[in-house]
Amino acid sequence: MPQVKQRVELVRCTENGEALMALAAKLCYAGGDVASLLKRIETNDQREFVSKILKMGHESVMEHISFTFLIEGVSRTLLAQLTRHRIASFSVQSQRYVSYEKGFGFIVPPSVEALGEEAVQEYTAQMDRMLQWYRTWQTKLGNNEDARFVLPNACETRLLMTMNVRELKHFLQLRMCNRAQWEIRELAATIFALCYTQAPELFADAGPGCLRGPCPEGEKSCGQMNAVRMEREEFIAAHEQSNL
Repeated sequence: MPQVKQRVELVRCTENGEALMALAAKLCYAGGDVASLLKRIETNDQREFVSKILKMGHESVMEHISFTFLIEGVSRTLLAQLTRHRIASFSVQSQRYVSYEKGFGFIVPPSVEALGEEAVQEYTAQMDRMLQWYRTWQTKLGNNEDARFVLPNACETRLLMTMNVRELKHFLQLRMCNRAQWEIRELAATIFALCYTQAPELFADAGPGCLRGPCPEGEKSCGQMNAVRMEREEFIAAHEQSNL
């Protein structure tokens, strides 16, 4: 059975998102006919206006823009955390209908890898043992539905996830924090990079709360606020340099 690594791909996002946000915001306060409003939106650059309304805290307009990600090489442990973000849509590979008779991919935690090759081999052997249990129950029960109960949380899954920008920024605030679990923190960092590349105006301030003010974790803070801010500055500088 193979050890697998996380992979994330941005497969869809709302086109002309800034224009759509501007339309939503201006519609709330504009009189006159909708046709003229649409024309003004389409013929003018809306980035400055969008930046202004976000600074004003008018966040509901972000809900009109969505991003869809293809995610694979992640564990069922991560899936349990990810689906707590309920303002999102998930389509997940089914363990009921997909058979692992020929083996399943699995995730090895960095803490196990840090113990050395012998520990990784022991961990892999345990995955093999659980595969044998799974096969035995498949034979006895004649189905995957109940045989899957012996599969580990390390078992790989893949999914399609769609979130609107407002929920994405909430997700990134929680899951890019240094106190988040390592696997979902890795996922959040990758998602941030994909979103920022696509729409830097919308995601420039996205990430843990310490980027925008005092650490919201209080006494449980990791104490790395300055390092987190420096890392963000370096990321933005590298992005700008690559676009020259």
